[in-house]
Amino acid sequence: MNPTAIDASKPEGVPKNPFLVALGERTRALRARRGMTRKAVAVAAGVSERHLANLEYGEGNASILVLLQVAGALQCALAELIGDVTTLSPEWLLIRDLLGQQEEAALRRVRVGLAAMLGVGHGAGTQASARVALIGLRGAGKSTLGQMLAADLGFPFVELSREIEKLAGCSVAEIQALYGANAYRRYERRALEEAIQIYPEAVIATPGGLVSDPTNFNALLAHCSTVWLQAAPEDHMNRVVAQGDTRPMAASREAMEDLKGILAGRAPFYSKAQLLIDTSAQPLDATFLLLRDRVRQLLMP
Repeated sequence: MNPTAIDASKPEGVPKNPFLVALGERTRALRARRGMTRKAVAVAAGVSERHLANLEYGEGNASILVLLQVAGALQCALAELIGDVTTLSPEWLLIRDLLGQQEEAALRRVRVGLAAMLGVGHGAGTQASARVALIGLRGAGKSTLGQMLAADLGFPFVELSREIEKLAGCSVAEIQALYGANAYRRYERRALEEAIQIYPEAVIATPGGLVSDPTNFNALLAHCSTVWLQAAPEDHMNRVVAQGDTRPMAASREAMEDLKGILAGRAPFYSKAQLLIDTSAQPLDATFLLLRDRVRQLLMP
């Protein structure tokens, strides 16, 4: 064992290794972003739940093979898990140095400008896309409000999860169970690309986890006007349970804490949307009127 590493056998009061603490924080954040419980990640990675818990809390020095297994379960590169995805080339290093001290607002301007320069986005100051994509966790009201908004605007309504199922020939749950998360993301990408190609105008209700795939989320941001439908955790839970669906919290004894963790992990991505509508702040009819008015203002030439 590395003599500088601190593990769970160390006496109380001995500080944890900062690298292991940061590694644990990234592991928890990636797990929340993927919407997975600790048990689900442990099973997928082939490690014990206790071992994964120690990793997440900076206790114990996990081997590189265990980290590879955990990275595989979280569908991310090992470099992302250990905290360094920008060491692939000298250009990456130079770009990282330029951006490293910038604030979030400046980074957003760089991303939008870069997307426009590369021809994969609308760029700042141009008219918003008439494809309106609703993002947010399940239970936010994307399907209900999306259908109402589409009818009001005279646009087609696209439920992206249904399009994914059509492409795969089975339900989302079956895709995940039979083929795994990576296959699901590929179907999601195809469904999104087809929706963008087919519909110059549409209201698109997106799956809650789409934002956790950078490629898919970049495509959405580049080709759609985006609205984050936000709700209180309790409303998310109550609405999903009312629909008879408690995924991905069904197997957890701490469902509400899991849900809050997923929200916290995805909120920085959802917040990239151009508009935010709080669906817990008022009744459905009032929420729709607010959404309709703000979307119309966004789409106005």
